[in-house]
Amino acid sequence: MNTIVDFHTHRTDATAALIAVDPRRFDPQPGKWYSVGFHPWDDVDMLTVGDFDLLRQCATHPQVLAVGETGMDRLRGGDLVEQEAAFVRHLQLARDLGKPVVVHNVRATREILDARNRAGLDDVTLVIHGMRGNAHVARTLLDAGCYLSYGPRFNAAALQATPPDRLLIETDDSDIPITDVATQVARTLTLTTPAVMQLVTSNAQRLLFPLIPQ
Repeated sequence: MNTIVDFHTHRTDATAALIAVDPRRFDPQPGKWYSVGFHPWDDVDMLTVGDFDLLRQCATHPQVLAVGETGMDRLRGGDLVEQEAAFVRHLQLARDLGKPVVVHNVRATREILDARNRAGLDDVTLVIHGMRGNAHVARTLLDAGCYLSYGPRFNAAALQATPPDRLLIETDDSDIPITDVATQVARTLTLTTPAVMQLVTSNAQRLLFPLIPQ
C-alpha cells in the first residue's frame, strides 16, 4: 500500500509514514518507506567516500523514496561550507535517482537555494521539513518550487500562504499523532481533519510514487 500521511518522522515504528534514517543505521522492515541521508548536525565534515557510497547503495533500495534528511543549519552543526558540500552531494544523488530531497533548514533558506543553483541542480525537488518560517520565507521557498512540510509547531501565516498542492505534514521527532498535526493544520486553514489528511496523502503520492496512477 502506498499511503503516506506523515511525510517525515524518526520513529522507526511509524506507519503510513516516510521514516528518515542515517544510512549507517538503515535496516528496512517490510511494509515501511524510508528516506536516507546524513543530517547536517552529524559531523558532515568527517564523511568519507565510503559513507557516500553507502548512501547511494541505500538510496537505491526499493523502499527508499527520498534522499535526506540533509540540509544546512546556521545554529548547529559544522562549518556551513562543509554542510553545503554534503548537501550538494545529496542533491546530485537525488537527481541521479529521480527522487526528492528532504531538507533540514534552520535560518539558511538563501544558502540552501543558492547552493542548489550554483550546483546546477535547480530541477531537484526539495521538501522543507518542519517548516517554521514566516510567510516571506514560505513564499521564497515556494517560488523556488519547494514543497513545505508542517509539523506540530508552525507559523500560521506561512501555512496559509502555502498552496494546497505543495502542502505536507509530519511528526518529525515528536510523539504527537499525525492526526493531531492534521487537526492543527485544519483549524488554521478552516478545513476538516479528514480533508487535510486526504490532501497531504494525495500530495505525497504524487511526489513519491509518480509512476503509479492516483
